[in-house]
Amino acid sequence: MSIPIIDLQNCHSQELSNACRDFGFFVLQGHDLTPALRSRAMSKIQAFFDQPKSIKNLIRRSDANCWGYFDNELTKNRQDWKEILDIGEVETEGPMAGANPQWPEDAEFVEAVQALRRVLHDTSIEVTRLVLNTFDAEVDLRDAFAKHTSFLRLNFYPPCPTPYNPQQHGSDVRAGELGISHHTDAGAMTVLVQDEHPGLQVQHRDHWIDVPAQPDALIINIGDVVQVWSNDLYPAPVHRVLANDSFSRISVPYFLNPAYEYSYAPLVNHQTPRYSPINWGHFRAGRSAGDYADNGAEIQISDFKIA
Repeated sequence: MSIPIIDLQNCHSQELSNACRDFGFFVLQGHDLTPALRSRAMSKIQAFFDQPKSIKNLIRRSDANCWGYFDNELTKNRQDWKEILDIGEVETEGPMAGANPQWPEDAEFVEAVQALRRVLHDTSIEVTRLVLNTFDAEVDLRDAFAKHTSFLRLNFYPPCPTPYNPQQHGSDVRAGELGISHHTDAGAMTVLVQDEHPGLQVQHRDHWIDVPAQPDALIINIGDVVQVWSNDLYPAPVHRVLANDSFSRISVPYFLNPAYEYSYAPLVNHQTPRYSPINWGHFRAGRSAGDYADNGAEIQISDFKIA
């Protein structure tokens, strides 16, 4: 079983619908990210993470500012084996008020990463539009994303001396470290750039499937917002990242998120809605709080299910 491949320049609605329904993940070809930009950005990202921790901590994120470097993030109340640099917009109101992007003192880094972020944002909007068209949803993307709260995350997975190994440990994920524990993405759409090293896996019919590490392609996965919009037609896929004891890995996801004031609900008019409306600002605040500390169960869209 392999991840579907979608060509953005020759995208068929049924093919895209099948990919979203069956996997929620697909490999995207025919995109606008040039090899030159990808190479330049990934090189600068690698150089940033190669620096001493004392330098990276100069732009460390905090409870007051969620943008910046961090190495203690939790997923499912368990610390990830990774370092990150989150880059988003200046936030003056809403649940993330006070957030302000922190950049390394490297103009070439800023230029390359900003250019990468623009391409991934445009791609995420286009893919979201195509996905919504597959189930005839009537949604104003300008209303949802004109004041979007999307952000770029730079992930660095250093070598791990005690990684969880599915072949050795079976289903006992606590037997070793994970890059990121199993989860779904909270927003609408995720667009991912990867290096050549594997590690990302998606759960498919109770099996974990490796997502191919193809540097020339983008990896797309739908998030919780699309699952709600589609009234569970397109489930947000559960995925995780394995740690590795022999190499480091870099991945760069762009998370397309709506405006804080935006509320989303099922858009399929001829079906009984399975969710009550969810305010993104409330949901995002709950999920962000869980990134810092073990606050019990993370907020989930299942909390808004209509019985």
